Amino acid sequence: MADGDFEIDIDDLERRMDGAMGALRTEFASLRTGRASASMLDPINVEAYGQRTPLNQVGTVNVPEPRMVTINVWDKSLVNAVEKAIMESGLGINPQTNGTIVMLPIPELNEERRRELARVAAQYAESARVAIRNVRRDGMEQLKKAKNDGMSEDDNKIWHDEVQALTDKFIANVDKALENKQEEIMQV
Repeated sequence: MADGDFEIDIDDLERRMDGAMGALRTEFASLRTGRASASMLDPINVEAYGQRTPLNQVGTVNVPEPRMVTINVWDKSLVNAVEKAIMESGLGINPQTNGTIVMLPIPELNEERRRELARVAAQYAESARVAIRNVRRDGMEQLKKAKNDGMSEDDNKIWHDEVQALTDKFIANVDKALENKQEEIMQV
């Protein structure tokens, strides 16, 4: 096998690291800050028509003001199920109902709750870093195998540096996203 025949799939590694960033963004969106956001309801499923259904598939979610989320439930018979799902979600929000409209007033966060949410955000970020490092490890194992199969020392070094640079870039993105999220959480 000639030296130039070794190919490390950097695009695949980047796609997988990007997947870890996407998961982190989703987890961060579910963290409730003092501001209302439709995405904070994304993890909630409602018992509807005999199965668990995402909340946004049983009604229209709106954010009419900074501290209020409303859900216009399409089927009046599901209003109680929506209320129940929100109360059991652990968001710490008490829904108020007016006909088919479920209103969620977002309370101010106290200092202790803000610190707790900042810690949770840090845990999410660490999970993303671990996922990115696992992808890096896979890339390094591909390189080790290629070297054993005859890849030149120079090519191996070039690929090694490229995998490391990709890893560093994504870890920096995680750190920046965490810093932004913690700043948002601690904002009064």
